[in-house]
Amino acid sequence: LLRPAPAPAMEAQKPSFTLALCAGGCAGTSVDVVLFPIDTIRTRMQSVEGFRAAGGFRGIYQGLSAATIGSAPGAAMFFATYETAKPMVGSVLGKDTALSHSSSAAVGEVAACLTRVPTNVVTQRMQVGQYKSLQEAVQGVLASGGLRAFYSGFGTTVMREIPFAFVQFPIYERLKITWRDSQQAPTEPWQGALCGAVAGGIAGAVTTPLDVAKTRLMLGTARAGAEPYKGTANTLMRISREEGAGALFKGLAARVFAICSGGLIFFGVYETALLSLSRRRAQLSLPAPRASVHVCSSSQWAV
Repeated sequence: LLRPAPAPAMEAQKPSFTLALCAGGCAGTSVDVVLFPIDTIRTRMQSVEGFRAAGGFRGIYQGLSAATIGSAPGAAMFFATYETAKPMVGSVLGKDTALSHSSSAAVGEVAACLTRVPTNVVTQRMQVGQYKSLQEAVQGVLASGGLRAFYSGFGTTVMREIPFAFVQFPIYERLKITWRDSQQAPTEPWQGALCGAVAGGIAGAVTTPLDVAKTRLMLGTARAGAEPYKGTANTLMRISREEGAGALFKGLAARVFAICSGGLIFFGVYETALLSLSRRRAQLSLPAPRASVHVCSSSQWAV
């Protein structure tokens, strides 16, 4: 992910909606595919049945098809919304403040949940073995509760993502700003990736209880003879009462590892793709004679 630092003019230029959409889609797909086995382990650890009964290490790629289909739209929706909202929110709450970054990220998370939640419902039910194929999973979820069933756990997911954003993105943006100022040069993609990994790991650990509740609601199952989980507060209290407070942190290690690793991949791929697309657009907008000179420069395109 190493590449030359961007020119000052390019660093100052805000990414367009289309650029953020493409870069976010590339980053999201990369993370979901590479770290899918870790996500399966986390889901099975957080399920009512427990890790072994939910499948253990068998069929670790079950649900990958659903995750792959939904990853790009969800990630692209988040980053496009985030980059679009950031200047508008910044004009009200102040540019480069923790509150403005958090609010922009929260808006992006809510938008992303519109596509992320249905994908997660299908993926997680396949991960624990409820369904064997994507078609069977979609038909089964639809039969279990209509279109509303695809949004099981939507409220809990939003409740998880907003505090996650309020923890992660201020840290991420502040680390980047501090690093940039200390070296008196724009941050490289690999530096942004490290900042994202650290920030994501902290936010992931803090929001694990909400992640456990989200998983239980999306799977739509409870212990034998028990009522299904209903609502965030009810789910958290039931898990704590029936399984102990420690159960609210099931899958913590897998979640933090996946988010930290995902931060390295996601933010690195996102910023690299964003810089590449921005530079290519800039090259195409230059007059023909100058454009031909810059296109021949290999340092402009090397990743």
